[in-house]
Amino acid sequence: MNKSSFFFLCSFLLSTSCAIAQKAPAPYGAVPNKNQLAWQDMEYYMFIHFGPNTFTDKEWGHGDEDPKVFNPTKLDARQWARTAKAAGMKAIIITAKHHDGFCLFPSKYSTHTVRESAWKNGKGDVLKELAAACKEYGLKFGVYLSPWDRNHPKYGTPEYNDIFAKTLTEVHTQYGPVFEQWFDGAKGEKEKNQAYDFKLFNSIVRKNNPQAVIFSDVGPDARWMGNESGVAGATNWSTLNTDGFGVGADAPAAKILNTGNENGKYWIPAEVDVSIRPGWFYSPKTDDKVKTLKELVSIYETSIGRNGNLLLNVPVNREGLIHPNDSTRLMEFRKTIDASYKINLAKGKKVTASNTRKGTQFTASNLTDGNPASYWATDDQLKTATITIDLGKVSAVNRVVLQEYIKLGQRVKSFSVAYLADDNTYKTIDTQSTIGHKRILSFPTLKTSKIRIHILEANACPVLSEIAVYNAPDL
Repeated sequence: MNKSSFFFLCSFLLSTSCAIAQKAPAPYGAVPNKNQLAWQDMEYYMFIHFGPNTFTDKEWGHGDEDPKVFNPTKLDARQWARTAKAAGMKAIIITAKHHDGFCLFPSKYSTHTVRESAWKNGKGDVLKELAAACKEYGLKFGVYLSPWDRNHPKYGTPEYNDIFAKTLTEVHTQYGPVFEQWFDGAKGEKEKNQAYDFKLFNSIVRKNNPQAVIFSDVGPDARWMGNESGVAGATNWSTLNTDGFGVGADAPAAKILNTGNENGKYWIPAEVDVSIRPGWFYSPKTDDKVKTLKELVSIYETSIGRNGNLLLNVPVNREGLIHPNDSTRLMEFRKTIDASYKINLAKGKKVTASNTRKGTQFTASNLTDGNPASYWATDDQLKTATITIDLGKVSAVNRVVLQEYIKLGQRVKSFSVAYLADDNTYKTIDTQSTIGHKRILSFPTLKTSKIRIHILEANACPVLSEIAVYNAPDL
């Protein structure tokens, strides 16, 4: 073999081995699609319950209300959108049709709508006004339509599913892009029997708004958390087994919805829905019962901070406005969250790992670069690791935020966080299970120069995108 041939062979073998060494980890298990990824990055948005119940002081209307009771004389959807934007929310989901069957738009398939109401002499359309307001303020627009209908005369007959499908089509073709379709599985006892055709309903959403995330107890794109208190499971897998299950009474047990299924067949992350008041609809009796700032911060940490999205309900009052008590609390909440996560003490700081996959794209420094699109990973055969972040100086800290690179699946089963104490030993702050899109650990303020993360167990090689450290102000 001449020298040139030998040199070519060596170069080829070297480049081949490097290519193999720098290969990205293979996806593990079920993974999110691009729409689910974009949805998860939104994290926080507004729910609005609004309709005849607002005026009758009920949570579940019976469908026999006089539609003329609906008359919000000062309705201003721009105020809703302006408030949501100022609160740091990314979207608004509105109850286009609740269980009472009342439609906030002039549906052709119902006689229980804004068209029959006293508002604007029957010429109004809440969805049209809100969709326009969301567009003006750069918010995404979502809709809630309840399949349960206590007003429609065809409910409980074979024709009803087709009627609901046509109603759904109206909404998805007349009001611009829809980012999320919210399906409620609720149905009272002793109600008419109606087997819902969710395969048909979902197909209408897919056809007209293919980018929309479809929510229900079992997805297919996002799932209910199993409670309405704002608390996701301390263990929260984004994967769920739904074969053989359905929406409402046919859903998995609340405990399963709260935690997901480890190695579940489908990627169906959790959305945490909770109201800022005791009820979902406005009542003057709850004007002084808006959740406290401390309660909202706790909800933030047990929803977004436990691998979920937070859908916070802010009911519109009888004038058609968000009440000042609610908006004031929302602004306080935004200010507190912004202050808590403004300065990442770990950003750009030196970080070392017990193992790093070969290749510059997997370096441990990706964990503190502030870019969630970059990530660190270990070699394939390793399912544990230790990561140490040097803060550069002794600093007060009380929050650690971790994120997995979920494009490649959810992997971590358990981890712990420790800090370097005055005696030069590491002391454990907390030990938890899953991470997912985001995990927030909150603890009493301590002072340290180094934070250490132990990945104790994972189903595949760990792949993390960010580790951040903060010192949130006391409430």
